[in-house]
Amino acid sequence: MHAEGRHYRDIASAILSRPDEVMLEVGAGGELLVARLRVVIAAMLLLLPLANAATGGQFNETLIGLAGAVFVNLFAQVWLALARQKRRYRWLPYGSGAFDVTATTIVLVMLAANHLPAGLNSMIVWCGYLLAIALTALRNDGRVTLFVGGLAVAEYAVLTAIVFHVASPDQLISSDYGTVSLGGQLQRMVLLAAFTLIMAMVVYRMQRLVEMSGTDGLTGLPNRTWLVHRFPRLLDAAKRDGVSLCVALIDLDHFKRINDEVGHHAGDRALMHVVDLVRDTLEDGEWLVRLGGEEFVLVLRKPLGTAWERVDGMRRLLYSRRFVPDQGADPLLLTFSAGVASFPHEASDLSGLLRRADQRLNVAKSSGRNRVLARDT
Repeated sequence: MHAEGRHYRDIASAILSRPDEVMLEVGAGGELLVARLRVVIAAMLLLLPLANAATGGQFNETLIGLAGAVFVNLFAQVWLALARQKRRYRWLPYGSGAFDVTATTIVLVMLAANHLPAGLNSMIVWCGYLLAIALTALRNDGRVTLFVGGLAVAEYAVLTAIVFHVASPDQLISSDYGTVSLGGQLQRMVLLAAFTLIMAMVVYRMQRLVEMSGTDGLTGLPNRTWLVHRFPRLLDAAKRDGVSLCVALIDLDHFKRINDEVGHHAGDRALMHVVDLVRDTLEDGEWLVRLGGEEFVLVLRKPLGTAWERVDGMRRLLYSRRFVPDQGADPLLLTFSAGVASFPHEASDLSGLLRRADQRLNVAKSSGRNRVLARDT
């Protein structure tokens, strides 16, 4: 039971936590997708009052439905324009989600003003809450899902309380919408809460999948996907803080020979030997990323000279710590070569920095390996 409780706490903590940069980037794309879907759904909503009129529905209800659909269509274009400016407005997921919920509530209020039972027993309009909550799953942020779901429950609870406060029992009976009961409305609120939890779990699963896509399976290090999505934010932070940012491209020397001599399983352990050694020396503002195979990237918020000293210190530490492939086996020497490049002096983006670092790495390898170069020779 204790382990089960900890598991639920871990899930709740993950849902309530701010997503990392990769997930926020995915979520920003999701917000644009939500905005485009909203435009399509809003256009489809125009069909509902027309269908109501064609099937003999009340004229006032048709007008209310049409006014609500036009209102949603106008704002759908506004949300789409804002979502196209990717991640410019941090409040956008909350604002657009609140709009989806509140637009549903406004239409229900208008229906209730015309005919009280319609405001609470109109299943077509009430499903707008479910659509609003479901759309949050595309944003990849559990906090938005819980906010929108909680807002839907709160607004519907307020509407229900007001209707039951002002209405007499006779006013809650309708030949078209049936009898409005307090128990039925409470059940709908429970359904909204349950649907919110389901969508939050969908977000949690999506986050885990995104997390796996940005993490190297063998070492647990961030991978190329993480680096590509996160690096622009690191550059922005470096510009804002007025500091240098360096990239070191690291490649293990003769690693194929290690695999050939001791086998791939021992080769994986040799790789972890290097990763553990380097990871244990990392300071704040340093990130180790595995690009693939025996190639790594080290990102450092330091000037070029200091970055070279840090990477060369790691090289010397690895040289002094032999790898033992198996019990009783002879220790093996592992070394790496590296090239270092700095922002903003040598390149302004990730591809430029990696290109410059790769040039220096190639020189380091061709001039004997087991060395770190931070300047062109």
